[in-house]
Amino acid sequence: MLTFEALSETAEFARKWVPFCKKFNIEPRAPEWYFSQKIDYLRNKVHPAFVRERRAMKREYEEFKVQINGLVATAQKVPEDGWTMQDGTPWPGNNVRDHPGMIQVFLGDNGVRDVEGNELPSLVYVSREKRPGFEHHKKAGAMNALIRVSAVLSNAPYLLNVDCDHYINNSKALREAMCFMMDPTSGKKVCYVQFPQRFDGIDRHDRYSNRNVVFFDINMKGLDGLQGPIYVGTGCVFRRQALYGFDAPVTKKPPGKTCNCLPKWCCFLCCCSRKNKKQKQKKEKTKKSKQREASKQIHALENIEGAISESNSQSSVTSQMKLEKKFGQSPVFVASTLPEDGGVPQNASPASLLREAIQVISCGYEDKTEWGKEVGWIYGSVTEDILTGFKMHCHAPINLSDRLHQVLRWALGSVEIFLSRHCPIWYGYGGGLKWLERFSYINSVVYPWTSIPLLVYCTLPA
Repeated sequence: MLTFEALSETAEFARKWVPFCKKFNIEPRAPEWYFSQKIDYLRNKVHPAFVRERRAMKREYEEFKVQINGLVATAQKVPEDGWTMQDGTPWPGNNVRDHPGMIQVFLGDNGVRDVEGNELPSLVYVSREKRPGFEHHKKAGAMNALIRVSAVLSNAPYLLNVDCDHYINNSKALREAMCFMMDPTSGKKVCYVQFPQRFDGIDRHDRYSNRNVVFFDINMKGLDGLQGPIYVGTGCVFRRQALYGFDAPVTKKPPGKTCNCLPKWCCFLCCCSRKNKKQKQKKEKTKKSKQREASKQIHALENIEGAISESNSQSSVTSQMKLEKKFGQSPVFVASTLPEDGGVPQNASPASLLREAIQVISCGYEDKTEWGKEVGWIYGSVTEDILTGFKMHCHAPINLSDRLHQVLRWALGSVEIFLSRHCPIWYGYGGGLKWLERFSYINSVVYPWTSIPLLVYCTLPA
């Protein structure tokens, strides 16, 4: 209830804050951090209108904070009969472990505009269904539910994942990430773009290395030169179709050299090597055939959409059944996975889309599907850590005990991965992972064990 009411207040404040940011190119656009910056905003002969509107906006923000703090104080005293809504009906989410799915569109709907009459970005509250006896898979399950809801309501081709205690330094970050993914030559091969994290409230000397400079500014940039950095759970822009388990497009290699361009004594070696390459490629294709089955189903469905014959319509039904087995029993969501550039059908009514969105966040929707196995965020503490990166920083640690607690969590997760069947030392051969990228993952799960020889070395006399 607190989250719902806070979003309602935020939506009202956004009607004033968003046009102010656009008008004066405000950065960062998180108001708390913008107003707390220790800069002289009056220098360089600023326009009087900016000074006047900034002061007015700061007063608005202070009032907004008072309202939010009032909500927090109220939420600490839960009524005996539970919360009630404005119309007097009980709040459906009074029991956090047993409640229906809830969706509320605050912004982006017809008629809701900013103070200047312009259209606002969508702001949607989503609470997935919770029932006793069902496994909800914590953060990974919540992220998968949000993937499906957003696919039904807007189906944008790119997703930005930001934790609730983080903010964006620059509003153009999403556009920068999209530039990589829309690059005409190599954009189709980009699965996600990971941004570095910067932390506030750390002492000036950073004696406990809380800024993680080595990880973000050295290790991650080094991985960028291989096959890309590790996904660290937040601050990441995804290509939506990459989360559906589809394969990357096959690279078209230039034609090889013929024997005419080489000396005659090389012909035998060249032919032999070509035969070996063909045999090797044949084995690789056999290994990857299962992985590309989903992509073939998609292409098959696209090719038969315009067909009329009975045999083709039967193939269409078969492909549709395979897709529903993979993505779940929602024809609207299954259809949303096909268009490369996203978008929802123009003839679909908002009411019908909301009904479908409620269905895709129900408890039993993922049963007998590939969600959490091959599609979306992967379930299970081990596989989730491998595919979604290390867990989020809940708060930037500012003392030694917090730092040790944070490192201990990471180390335990790495040891858990090392002792599982998904250990990068022996898992995933035959795929597209290169050796240097594999070494980086091995390094991320082996480093806790290095404490043993290091401890022995430190205890020995010089």
